[in-house]
Amino acid sequence: MTLDFTPDELAFAAEVRVFITEWLTTEARNGHALNPSVAAEPALGQPWVQALATRGWTAPGWPVEAGGPGWTPTQRWIFENECARAGAPYLWAMGERVVAPVIIRFGTDAQKAFYLPRILSGQDHWCQGYSEPGAGSDLASLKTSAMRDGDNYLVNGSKIWTTHAHHANRMFTLVRTDASGSKQEGISVLLIDMDTPGITIRPILTIGGDHEVNQVFLDDVRVPVANRIGEEGHGWTYAKYLLEFERGGSIASPRLRVALEQVATLAISAFVPETPEQIAFALRLSEVEIDIDALEMTELRILSSLQSGENPGARSSFMKLRAAEIRQAVTQLGVDVLGSEALVWEHERPLYDHNSTVLDDTKRALLPAHLNARATTIYGGSSEMQREIIARSLSLA
Repeated sequence: MTLDFTPDELAFAAEVRVFITEWLTTEARNGHALNPSVAAEPALGQPWVQALATRGWTAPGWPVEAGGPGWTPTQRWIFENECARAGAPYLWAMGERVVAPVIIRFGTDAQKAFYLPRILSGQDHWCQGYSEPGAGSDLASLKTSAMRDGDNYLVNGSKIWTTHAHHANRMFTLVRTDASGSKQEGISVLLIDMDTPGITIRPILTIGGDHEVNQVFLDDVRVPVANRIGEEGHGWTYAKYLLEFERGGSIASPRLRVALEQVATLAISAFVPETPEQIAFALRLSEVEIDIDALEMTELRILSSLQSGENPGARSSFMKLRAAEIRQAVTQLGVDVLGSEALVWEHERPLYDHNSTVLDDTKRALLPAHLNARATTIYGGSSEMQREIIARSLSLA
């Protein structure tokens, strides 16, 4: 096994760098640096999506026949690494990375023809209607109902913690079409136009002061049967497949590494060299760096298996678990570098639209990012649930 890039891969990396230089704006870089959330808002992300669409680079993981670029796992990693190094916005990829694999595998030809081009072009911005007030990690307990009414479903219920619902024009959601069997039975997946009458969005401000999640109310929302993915009542199977891609279909290590390097740079002026405090902090930095190295190798192995047609399986739970824990560790180091400056609180959001009179831009997002990262071990399935999935897979091995 060799970890050296081939001449073709080095040429591809150079091609990506040229593209980034030509298309990534200063506004997008600065906005990304001041974005404490896990993904960019459309104001930052959409111009970058449209730029990627000009080269057919919107969906690195898609098969060529669906509109993907046909990249190897190494090319995907190179692309993500170059984007992270350049400070490109991290895209809210619920369309490209999460719902699209389900449409590609289980959708009808008509659904593929309609939705996939719109995802590639950035025309559609998706949110995920999974969690409910009484069904979070125990997702199968969901109550939102969809009753058949001719060629439509009438959907009633509520979804919560719905990220980017206030920006989205589409939502893929789990609904209960039959309540007579076990809680895993009778669940279906619907694709919903967010402009449909009967949808109400209530914002939820998180502990970091950001508006990225919402509660969505659905009152007699009429959804065409043609918008159902796969067979009625088989949604639990599709949902588990989808969650594997949400948890394990992305590449986190390059951006985690860049974030750690930024913290390390700030630490140079924050600690007196060779003092016990500086030595202890350097050891913590090294521990997290080693964790990122291990995560990177695991991501490359999973990317390789995806390229050969496999789905992530239980490994997605491991990736989600470790990426969340490492992100929390990196942001904790960032707050520790701030010291007493971590007491500064800025009320205005988004940060990139407002100037600070107290902290410079290299520090302003560190505390909000730390608070935002508290949720990473909860959303997408809590860490406790991920450990249970991993343990169950090992017991069956």
